[in-house]
Amino acid sequence: MSETYDILVIGGGPGGYNCAIRAGQLGLKVACIEGRKTLGGTCLNVGCIPSKALLHASEMYETAQNDFAGMGIKATVELDLKTMMGAKEQTVDGLTQGIAFLFKKNKVEHINGFGKIVDANTVEIDGKTLKTKNIVIATGSEVATLPGVDIDEKQIVSSTGALELSKVPSKMLVIGAGVIGLELGSVWRRLGAELTVVEYLDHILPGMDGEVQKQATRIFKKQKVKFELGRKVTGVTKSKSGVIVTTEAAAGGKPKEFETDIVLVCIGRRPYTDGLGLETVGVTTDQRGFVETDHFKTNVAGIWAVGDCTHGPMLAHKAEDEGVAVAELIAGKAGHVNYDVIPGVVYTKPEIACVGKTTEQLKEAGIPFKVGKFPFAANSRARANHETDGFVKILAHAETDEILGAHMIGAGVGEMIGEVALAMEFRAASEDIARTCHAHPTCSEAVRQACMDVEKWAMQM
Repeated sequence: MSETYDILVIGGGPGGYNCAIRAGQLGLKVACIEGRKTLGGTCLNVGCIPSKALLHASEMYETAQNDFAGMGIKATVELDLKTMMGAKEQTVDGLTQGIAFLFKKNKVEHINGFGKIVDANTVEIDGKTLKTKNIVIATGSEVATLPGVDIDEKQIVSSTGALELSKVPSKMLVIGAGVIGLELGSVWRRLGAELTVVEYLDHILPGMDGEVQKQATRIFKKQKVKFELGRKVTGVTKSKSGVIVTTEAAAGGKPKEFETDIVLVCIGRRPYTDGLGLETVGVTTDQRGFVETDHFKTNVAGIWAVGDCTHGPMLAHKAEDEGVAVAELIAGKAGHVNYDVIPGVVYTKPEIACVGKTTEQLKEAGIPFKVGKFPFAANSRARANHETDGFVKILAHAETDEILGAHMIGAGVGEMIGEVALAMEFRAASEDIARTCHAHPTCSEAVRQACMDVEKWAMQM
C-alpha cells in the first residue's frame, strides 16, 4: 500500500460517495473509506431512504383505511408490519448494492474501516497507512442527545430505533417538532399510535416560512397529532407501564407529565468527527464541532470537508453537490454550489417544500418583495385527487420580479419544488413561470397560478 492516491474520501455517505464517483469519472485515483460494511451513509442505511419507504407504505395503508370508500372502492386492509419492514430493508439493500456497482464502474476503491488522519497526506486505517495528495472529510453527522436522557433504542429511541420498532406502540411521544420528528412520528401515527409532539419553541418546523408553519400545524392537528409547544423536557424515566416524560413551560411555569410507550428523541444532529485526528493535524472546528471551511477547504492545505460535518443545512443533496464540487476543484475544474438554491422537503402528508428566502428573512433583510399565492383547493387535479390541503407561495423582488423564494404545502410538492429551484438557478422572474405553459390538469399548475398572482392576475381563483 505504498501507492499514492489523488483523493482519499473518509465517509461513504451522499457527500463522500458522490465525491468519489465524480473523481473517478474525472480520471483521478480515488478510494472511499467507510466504517459501515455498506455504502450510503446515514441517509441510505438508517435515514432518508428507509424512512421514505415507511412513509410511503404507511401513507398507502392510511389512504386505504380512510379514503378508499369516498372514491367508491370497498376494501378491508390489515397491517403486516413484519412484511412492511422487510420491504424497507429490501429497498435499502438494493440501493447500497447499486453504489458498490457504481464504484466498480468508475474505478473507485472501497475500503472498509475507520480512517484517521495522520497528516495532510496520510490516513491510517486499522494500523495500515495510505498516502494521498488530498483528503476529503465526509463523515456526516450523528443524533444529538438530551442531557440525562439515555437512548436505549427500545423504549427511548433515536431516528435509527424508530425505523426498527417491532410493533406499533399505543402511544408515542416525539421530542422535537422538526423535520425528522414529524416524518417518523407520522409513520407510527398512521399505523395506529396516538402521537404527541413536544417542542421547546412556540411553533413547529423551525426556520421555515411562518405561513407554512401555521398551515402545517392546522393540518397535523386535523390528523389528531397533539402538540405541546413552548415546553421544555426536563426528564425521561422508565416505569413499569412505559415511559414518563416530565416537562415544564419553556418560559417558566408548572411542570406537566406525559406517559407514553415510546419516546422518540429528535432534537437535531451533530457533526460526527470523533477519532478522526482533527486535533492532531490541526484542522479547525467551531465550538459545536463543525469543521470550518472556506470554499470546502479547511485551514490545512490538501484537506477538504463536505456535508453534515461542515456548516449549512444537513441535507443529502447539499452534501452531494459539495462532494461533486470538491472533486471537480481538485481536478482543476470550476466546482461550485449555489447555497441560495438548495431545496428542502418534509415528507409528511401533505408534503412541505421550500427553496430560497422566507418571508421573515426578506423582511429582516429589508428586501422589497411581492407575494403570490394559490391554494390547492382551487386546483383541478388536486380536487379530482381529493388532495386539496395546502398552497403554493412565491416570493419575488418588488422591483426586478426575480424569484427569491418558494414555499409549498400540499400533495407532491417535493417534486414540484424542482421547477422553482431551476428557475431561481437561472435568476428567472416570476413572470417567466407565469407565462410558461403547464399541462392541464396537473398540480404543478398551482405553481404557475401562484406566479401569476405575484402580479395579481391569477385566473383560477
